[in-house]
Amino acid sequence: MNTTAFGIDLAKRVFQIHWVDTETGEIGRRQLKRAQLNGFFANRAPAVIVTEACGSAHYWARQLISLGHDVRLIAPQFVRPFVKRNKTDAADAQAIWEAAQRPEMRFAAVKSKAQQSVLTLHRVREQLVKVRTMQINQIYGLLYEFGAAVSANRHSLSEAAQALTRLADTVPAVVIDTLREQLRRIDVLTQDIVEIERRLAAWQRGNEATRRLMAIPGVGLLSASAAVATIGDGRTFRCAREFAAFLGLVPRQSGTGGRVKLLGISKRGDVYLRTLLIHGARAVLACSKHLNETLQRLLARRPFNVAVVALANKNARTIWALLAHDRVYQPDHTAHAA
Repeated sequence: MNTTAFGIDLAKRVFQIHWVDTETGEIGRRQLKRAQLNGFFANRAPAVIVTEACGSAHYWARQLISLGHDVRLIAPQFVRPFVKRNKTDAADAQAIWEAAQRPEMRFAAVKSKAQQSVLTLHRVREQLVKVRTMQINQIYGLLYEFGAAVSANRHSLSEAAQALTRLADTVPAVVIDTLREQLRRIDVLTQDIVEIERRLAAWQRGNEATRRLMAIPGVGLLSASAAVATIGDGRTFRCAREFAAFLGLVPRQSGTGGRVKLLGISKRGDVYLRTLLIHGARAVLACSKHLNETLQRLLARRPFNVAVVALANKNARTIWALLAHDRVYQPDHTAHAA
C-alpha cells in the first residue's frame, strides 16, 4: 500500500494541511492550530510529510520525525511554480504537496538541534560584525566632517580617540561625549564577538569533523564549524559538485540548440558559507610565495578573483569528501576517476 503524503504550510499559529487519500483518491484539507499539529499526526500511520524549508521548519521536522513520519523539506523557490491561484494558505499547502510528487525534486536535509545551535552563534556573530562596521564607518564619517581624517578600520580606534581629544576645544562637548560613547559601544561589540568565537572554539575542540576540516588551507574555525553545522551528514549530497552547486560556486549556464555558454558563478544557496570559503581562499592566494605549482600556474593564466573562486570551489569539494567518506586531509592526495 502506498504511503500517504501530506503537504503542510507552516505558520506561527495556524497550519494548513493538504493530502490525497491513496486508496480513494479523496482530497483532504485541514486547518489546525499550533497546539493541534502534533496530536493530528500522532494518530496517523507513518506518512511522508513535506513542507517548505522556512522558519521553524527544522523544529517541526524533528517533532514529526519523533512520531515516526518521513519529513522532507523543499526550498520555497521550487514550490512557487505550483501555486495555481492567489496566494493563500490552502493554495500553498496544495503547491507543496504537488511539488513533492515531482520525480527529480530536491529536498533539504533536516538539521539537528546541535547544528542549529552552532549556526545560531554564527548568525549572531555575523550581525554583531555588521553593526560594528556600521558604527565604525559612521564615527569616521562624522570625524571627517570636522576635519579629522582617520583610517576607516577597527584597528585605528585609538586614532579616533586621539582625534576626539584634539577636537575637544573646537567642537561642542555634546558631540565629543556622544562620539566617545559610540567608541565604547564598539569595544563592547568587539568583546561580544570575541566571546562568541571563544564558544565556537570550545565546541570545535570537542568535534572531530571540524578539526579534520581545519587542516585544509583556507578553512579556519568559522568555515569549518559552519560547514559541519550546515551539512551535517555529507552523504546528504550525492557528489562534491552537488555540494559546490548548493553553495553557488559553480558557473551558471545559458544556451540553446546544443550550444551551452558558461557564465559567472550562480551565487545561489548558502551565502554565508560561500563567503567564508571565498575569503579563506583569498587569504591563501595572497601569500603567493608559499603556493604550490598548481596554484601558481592558475594565477599566471587567470585573473586573481577567478583563481580565488576556483580555490574556494576546490575547498568545498574537499570538505564534502572529508565529511562524506570520513577521511583525513592529505595535501598530496591525487583524485582518481571512479
